[in-house]
Amino acid sequence: MTTTQATSPSTFSQALRRLYLLRFAFAVVWSGLLFTTSTMAGPILTIVLIVYPLFDAGAVLWQLRAERDSQRSKATEWVNVVVSVLVAIALGVASTVSIAAALAVWGAWAIGSGVPQLITAVRNRRSGGQVPQMLSGGISVLAGGAFLSQGLQGAADIVGVAGYATIGGLFFLISAIRLSIVMRKHAA
Repeated sequence: MTTTQATSPSTFSQALRRLYLLRFAFAVVWSGLLFTTSTMAGPILTIVLIVYPLFDAGAVLWQLRAERDSQRSKATEWVNVVVSVLVAIALGVASTVSIAAALAVWGAWAIGSGVPQLITAVRNRRSGGQVPQMLSGGISVLAGGAFLSQGLQGAADIVGVAGYATIGGLFFLISAIRLSIVMRKHAA
């Protein structure tokens, strides 16, 4: 006889909180690095750009590992992982062509990752702290459209992406705080 071990809601909420705090810290540090390298075409900018989607893929994999609920589909998370890895490759190539090309790729990714983030947050809403993630997914789609447009118009600076990542990081921080509040209420 085989049993399926599901992660308890509080354990999953704790894992999400830790993940969200880590994603916040990473976004702030990464944004600072991009801010200082945003106009420099070359290997340093390429490395900074590809690290973000790779970190995103790793964070989503961590979330998948933390939630062992085999009852629901995790297709959106797996799509996010695959897309993020592909975007890292595309950013590596695009950043050697031009900053505008990298900005266009980033914009397409923001749109493509915002939709699954929104869907995942809606599905995880019972865990608490998901409204900021829903907003973040929606904003990602809108910001991605702006980045794509700027890239296609030949923008020479990608610094706006640093602000976008910082705002995303703040949404992760808000989600972590919200999860802490929800977990305290359930523990009482």
